[in-house]
Amino acid sequence: MSDATTTPTPLRSALVIGEDGVARCSWSASDPEYRRYHDDEWGRPQHDPRALYEKMCLEGFQAGLSWITILRRRPAFREDFLGFVPEKVAAMTETDVQRLLQDERIIRHRGKIEATISNARAVLQLDVPLEELMWSFAPEPRAGHRPREWGEIPAVTPESTALSKELRRRGFRFVGPTTMYALMQATGMVDDHFEGCFRAG
Repeated sequence: MSDATTTPTPLRSALVIGEDGVARCSWSASDPEYRRYHDDEWGRPQHDPRALYEKMCLEGFQAGLSWITILRRRPAFREDFLGFVPEKVAAMTETDVQRLLQDERIIRHRGKIEATISNARAVLQLDVPLEELMWSFAPEPRAGHRPREWGEIPAVTPESTALSKELRRRGFRFVGPTTMYALMQATGMVDDHFEGCFRAG
């Protein structure tokens, strides 16, 4: 989760007990949509190439913003970017860019909109499946250890840096090391649910 990579405060609790009596990672406590995302999506292994492309694009849009901002706009993003089907997005033109720049439901950032289109074209140029490429950079699972406090969650790792470098080499944009670590967290390439969270398997 992108917000989990921000600088923590010393007193920030790792866990929170919800009204339902369930212990969750504390970042999920502030909003019902965050809780749903935490409980149902974040950290679960994702291998579907379309979903991985979508996540890559949305993590790029998130840069500099809170992830909840993206979650609340995700339905509009999916509508505007044709379900994040790479073949469809790759065919989008400058006319589409201009249209999206007028849509207040999404993040109207020309560079990120254009990157979403060019990244779709980069996906179609790959000589290996996107999921195979991305998951080849997933680190080995932690041996019997998971984070217990915010200071144990990095913003960048050697694996996210290597993934970023390889994607950039292949023409992808807005795929920096921090963004790629957030993607690794979100897609289960790493499991950063805190010790004691009910999703910590």
